[in-house]
Amino acid sequence: MDYYSILGVSKNASDKELKSAYKKLSMQHHPDRTGGSDEKFKQVNEAYSTLKDPQKRQQYDNPPQQQYSQGFGPNGFQGMGGFEDIFGNMFGAGQQRRHQQLRADITLGIEINIDDVFNGITRYITYRLSNGQEEVVEIKIPQGAKHGDKIRYAGMGDISPNKVRGDLYLQIKELVSRDWQREGLNVYHTKQVNVFDLLLGCVIIVRTPEGKNVKVNVRKGTDPGTTLSIPGYGITSPRRGQKGNLFIIIKADVPNIQDEDILNKIEDIKNGIS
Repeated sequence: MDYYSILGVSKNASDKELKSAYKKLSMQHHPDRTGGSDEKFKQVNEAYSTLKDPQKRQQYDNPPQQQYSQGFGPNGFQGMGGFEDIFGNMFGAGQQRRHQQLRADITLGIEINIDDVFNGITRYITYRLSNGQEEVVEIKIPQGAKHGDKIRYAGMGDISPNKVRGDLYLQIKELVSRDWQREGLNVYHTKQVNVFDLLLGCVIIVRTPEGKNVKVNVRKGTDPGTTLSIPGYGITSPRRGQKGNLFIIIKADVPNIQDEDILNKIEDIKNGIS
């Protein structure tokens, strides 16, 4: 999958160009829009999530000569084969042998959704050690975890002869949400509002993924496509504890009026203000 082609930018695209292309395409392909595509929407989000991060972008632009795939089994987990070979490629054969003598780590994949990102989660996961023993452990993923994060759980790795028990690493895969778009600690949500409420002004209620009901004032005369900002209702940073913002994108909901008298009255109002 070519992330640059998906976003329609060159490999030398700036951060500003990536962000502009992402916003345009995510709105165009949003599943709630007429002609939207869930598959293309997911691809756009996946591409931007990788390319906006300088480290991930560098890894994508310069892939290692040998790659090891990490899959998700029936329960969402599958160990990463050749993990020690990766260390060999990165640090050299001598350091690889030293690592083999000291530790026996395991890397697994885990899928989380936007609710998990807001609230953090505790799960029991099951995986098999190299000696055939089945391991069941309780793990906690903090608020604010994002796609691509690797979380370390000390002493939960593999057990192998001549090695200290290693660590368990969980690689985060954040599932794309139909209702919410994430950008760092900020989240975006599209809200349909009756066109008459846009004309007259109203108060709408938005329920966040963490279960909070937020009242949002929509001023009279608000244009469709307007983005409203609500500070402090975004995602909590797992390191600093700060919270991002919630952005509401207003979409007009036009009623299908069939009554001729009402349509005539609307026509009169239209002519009166034109």
